[in-house]
Parts: sequence; C-alpha cells; structure tokens
Amino acid sequence: MASSIDGILIIDKPAGMTSHDVVARVRKIMRTRRVGHTGTLDPFATGVLVVCVGRATRLSQFLIGDDKEYLATMRMGFATDTGDLTGRPLESVADAHHITTGMVGEAMKDFRGRIQQTPPMYSAKKVGGVKLYEMARRGEEIERAPVEVEIKELELCGTTEIREDLTCDFTFRVVCSSGTYIRTLAEDIGRRLGIGAHLVALRRTRAGGCGIERAQTLDQLAESPTVPLIPMADALSLPTVPLNEDERKAVRCGRSILRPGDWREGDRAKLCDPSGELVAIAAFDPENCLWRPIVVL
Repeated sequence: MASSIDGILIIDKPAGMTSHDVVARVRKIMRTRRVGHTGTLDPFATGVLVVCVGRATRLSQFLIGDDKEYLATMRMGFATDTGDLTGRPLESVADAHHITTGMVGEAMKDFRGRIQQTPPMYSAKKVGGVKLYEMARRGEEIERAPVEVEIKELELCGTTEIREDLTCDFTFRVVCSSGTYIRTLAEDIGRRLGIGAHLVALRRTRAGGCGIERAQTLDQLAESPTVPLIPMADALSLPTVPLNEDERKAVRCGRSILRPGDWREGDRAKLCDPSGELVAIAAFDPENCLWRPIVVL
C-alpha cells in the first residue's frame, strides 16, 4: 500500500523562483528528500510545475514528455539576449504600431504543426555536458542544432496593447510538445514580421493532465502540508490495464502478465489493482501478448 507521502503535487510556481527552488521548498515543507519536478519552468514564468513526491519520483520519466499549454505575452519592438524581459536589449526600440493582430495571426499560421526550432543560449539544454545558460553567462555563444517540435494549437487572445514606447504586446495561447521554447517561438514570429520580439509574460496552464485549476501555491502547501496528494495513476496520461488480485501479486514481483489485445509493440500502460492504485508501468510485447513491467511501484 502506498504511503500518504507518495503522489503528485501541482504547484503554481511564482515568478522569480527556479524550478529547483520550488523542489527545495517542497522538500522542507513535506519533510522528505524524495522530491523532483517533471519539467523546468523559466524563473520569470509562473504556473504549473508538476512535482513528484516519494515513490512518484520514479514516474518523472513518463511525465516529462507530456504536452504543455501556455498563455504568453510577446512584446514587438526589440529582442533581448535571453528572449524575455529579464534580458538585455539587443537593439534600439523599433516602432511596432503598424503590427496588427491580423498580421500576427497570419504569421502564426507558419508555426503550427511540426517546425524546426533552435534552442536559445539561455536554456538548460546541455551541450557537451554543459548547460547552455552557463556558457551564455560567460559571454560564450555556440552553434546549436535545430530540433523538431510540434505546435498543436496557437491562437491570439484578447486585444493588442499599444504602448507609449512604440512597442506593442500580443497575448497568445499555445499547446505544444515537450521541449518547445516559447521564447524562441515569440522571437521567430517577430522575425517573420521583420521586427524584434521577446516575451514579457509566460504562464504554464497545463502539463499533460495536470491543469492550473488543480494547482496550489507554496504558501497554501505550507499552511496545510498534509493535503492529500494526487494519486500517481491520475497524473499519467496512459491507458489503464486493470489487474485482478493474482495478477497484482505477480506484477509486484516483477513478473509479466498475459493479456491479449489490440496493442502494438512498445505501447505503454498503467497496471492498476482493483482499487485503482498504480502497481506498475508496463510495455507491451505483441509476440507473446504480454505486458512487461518497466517500473514497479
């Protein structure tokens, strides 16, 4: 039986904190070292940070690749070295008053679907074992190979804010694959329109099945550290294979279970006991019609 300290927290990360800062705070509040997150969120950004506690830390590998949803505001007029409002302007402010929502919406059409994106220098991506932002802080810049990401939804929200300094802000919603850089997306949209751009606000509203409506702040967690954690099975966007009692005992010992079905090689699923508790994550072996445990909880 899982202990009360095994499960998932959805934290509404405040601006100014790193993802590591949040993990450290949760460790202190929950009084356990077994805490980890499932995907870095920029310090200036806010919103959903999925935090695994106890045995749930073993599930991080299955949660990191989930789709993400963001609400972002990009400022047209100049670019910065970080791609966001914390960075140094790379150019003088250009008059962006001529940029209309129609122009931005038209430019966005080219960024839906599978696109190539160059990781920014100010990112946690490692090259040769060194994080890019560490190089950037030393004033270094290296060639970065583009990577394929997928923009599943991209739409403008609300109205344009025209500012006295000649810049203008556009707010948009994006649903994208894991590993997508929203700062780079904003820069590329601006580049398509012939003007510098950077992010001034970024809020993650969903990571996989974990939405902002279920999130709590660190202060709320500190006030009630015994709050029930989200069950491990509920946080995973995988199909469920129910187990009977004999199968549960077999899987707990690391044994595979026979279960014919319309599955393909490498398909993954949650193996859950009769009460719905997660017992293991398994991969399907079609040749033998077996679910083989990958991680046994």
